[in-house]
Amino acid sequence: MRRPSPIDTFPAATRGNLDDTGSLVAKAGHRWHAIVADQRDIGALRAARDEVVSAFGGIDILFANAGIQAFKPLLEMDDADWHDQIDNNLNGTANAIRAFAPALVDRGGGRIIVTSSTQGQHGTLNGASYSASKWGILGLMKSAALELGRHKITVNALVPGLIDTALTRHEDRYAQAIESGGKQPTGDEAKDEKTAAEALAAKLPLGVPWLEPDAMAPAIVFLASEGASMVSGTSLAVTGGDSANVTA
Repeated sequence: MRRPSPIDTFPAATRGNLDDTGSLVAKAGHRWHAIVADQRDIGALRAARDEVVSAFGGIDILFANAGIQAFKPLLEMDDADWHDQIDNNLNGTANAIRAFAPALVDRGGGRIIVTSSTQGQHGTLNGASYSASKWGILGLMKSAALELGRHKITVNALVPGLIDTALTRHEDRYAQAIESGGKQPTGDEAKDEKTAAEALAAKLPLGVPWLEPDAMAPAIVFLASEGASMVSGTSLAVTGGDSANVTA
């Protein structure tokens, strides 16, 4: 988890969300150990790593997934508009790898999965900071794969499309999607949601504006599995077909 950013225009995850996840893990018959930390603070992540190793005896899989998104034209950006997304998304992911990879080395191997975005494969209108952070994550992933392969650690990226979560379901995101299509948002969230949904669905070959979060799970499970032991340094996209709009 991470602290809310002053540039956020959507609700951050809460401790209640974390507890709900823990309940699902426990219901499935597995152990759960919750830690709240800011991934911009590598010292906190290293402390979390040590706590997990102490509780479970080691670490096999790291899924670095936290991130934020906001929109501001480059000509209007304040420093926070740039730095908060880079610090949370790119630097935070690097911190997670730097903090937890030594535990995977000690374990004799493992899996690292990071989260990029289709917006890390193309430009984003009024979203330069987010795109830069997600492009950077792909370069980070590939570099880590080169370095950690000798330790039997695979490193790959999930590339999700727009997912039906708080990150995408708010007025600023609707407005950005509408403006990308050359139109102007009304400021009425209900109307802009409908307009954005229609535009986004028309763009995707599979005809949906947003993907359900559960659609990501099979890809993550695969990358974490023994079946992916020879898969490293690459991306696995789950985008409803939006990947057809970017270069191979």
